[in-house]
Amino acid sequence: MSTSADGVVNGGISFWFADDGLPAVREPLAGDTSADVVVVGGGYTGLWTAYYLKKADPALRITVLEQKFCGYGASGRNGGWLYNGVAGRDRYAALHGHEAAVRLQKAMNDTVGEVVAVAAAEGIDADVHRGGVLEVARTPAQLARLKEFHAHELAFGEDDRVLYGARETAERITVADAVGSTWTPHGARLHPVKLVKGLAAAVTALGVRVHEATPVTEIRPGHAVTPYGTVRAPYVLRCTEGFTAGIKGQRRTWLPMNSSMIATEPLTDAQWAAVGWDGRETLGDMAHAYMYAQRTADGRIALGGRGVPYRYGSRTDHDGRTQDATVAALRDLLVRFFPALAALPVAHAWSGVLGVPRDWCATVTLDRATGLGWAGGYVGSGVATTNLAARTLTDLVRLDSGEGGATALTGLPWVGHRVRKWEPEPLRWLGVHGMYATYRAADRRESASHRAASSRLARIADRVAGRN
Repeated sequence: MSTSADGVVNGGISFWFADDGLPAVREPLAGDTSADVVVVGGGYTGLWTAYYLKKADPALRITVLEQKFCGYGASGRNGGWLYNGVAGRDRYAALHGHEAAVRLQKAMNDTVGEVVAVAAAEGIDADVHRGGVLEVARTPAQLARLKEFHAHELAFGEDDRVLYGARETAERITVADAVGSTWTPHGARLHPVKLVKGLAAAVTALGVRVHEATPVTEIRPGHAVTPYGTVRAPYVLRCTEGFTAGIKGQRRTWLPMNSSMIATEPLTDAQWAAVGWDGRETLGDMAHAYMYAQRTADGRIALGGRGVPYRYGSRTDHDGRTQDATVAALRDLLVRFFPALAALPVAHAWSGVLGVPRDWCATVTLDRATGLGWAGGYVGSGVATTNLAARTLTDLVRLDSGEGGATALTGLPWVGHRVRKWEPEPLRWLGVHGMYATYRAADRRESASHRAASSRLARIADRVAGRN
């Protein structure tokens, strides 16, 4: 962590940890042991999985292994968007049919309420505000994509979504040059660290053994191997998202995509009056290199975007430190959205990684032959998706062990989906950096041309990404 000349704190994991405090690290694994289920990764996916498994069967011996401390990864660094987006839905519609994808989408819609309800039941105050999700368009091309996106979501059963014009958008929030927006009620703002700390406390209280400062170096059937000993269990569940590449044999499984954020100083009442945002919706846009933002409980704006998208060799950052150029770019984006805030200081900047499969599809899998399971590849939509994935993984384990039967969740189309690995270096680095350079060029071209058609450059980048 460092502080720049203009007072911006850079790194230190995230603003959310700076705000709520770093946790006391739980004891590492003390040697070889056994369990009924071992969960690798102490983020949202791992903690939710341990929570639901223990709730379903209090007698289960469950061990969670976390390399640093719970929430160190994406769970403690994200934008606090609890919403109904799920990566790969359209591909699942193509593979399994439209109705299967609708079932997945409806399950995601319900998941927003599930997270809110469980947090309340467990006494977790995570600054939740259910203001929905507002996504805005600022150019003719973005507006065309927004209308297409809105119609697409309606086709997947989201009949409570609303389309707004420029005037109605401005009544909600004063985004410069906004020409339209789409809003869904299936979203909420929250404080990521307060949620992950609360979950860790809840699973510990249920009797789950949580060992922190315990990196898992290898996963094989029946074994999770660490420098301090091996945990043997019939089920070994990998819940490591953007840090998956650090496990033996997994370097090309999911790409650790980098995302960066800034948090401003608290706004004054006059500044909030100029911005609006009284509904406290989470805010996104329709650019190809998109942004995401929230109005925090203590009156700041937390805003994120890509920055440097990927580090060579699937490396991850060190405690959230991000490049000064990325901080400047995010601040510029903030001012372009809200010119009235040109004098507003940035208080904190940080970055983290999210997991991206080669086909950009989130998945949940349990290999019944080996007892190995995994969930992830959320591509940045994990705050809610982790919960649905964990409940699905729980049902798969119970089905396999004979403690439960098939459920609506075990029949969702993302169950058992497999995809090829990412290309070796340097192709991986060249492809990702070229892809995002092309997306940014497409955004610049659309802003300059004022044409309603999306830039061809974006379609080229989509093909490189594997999104088509």
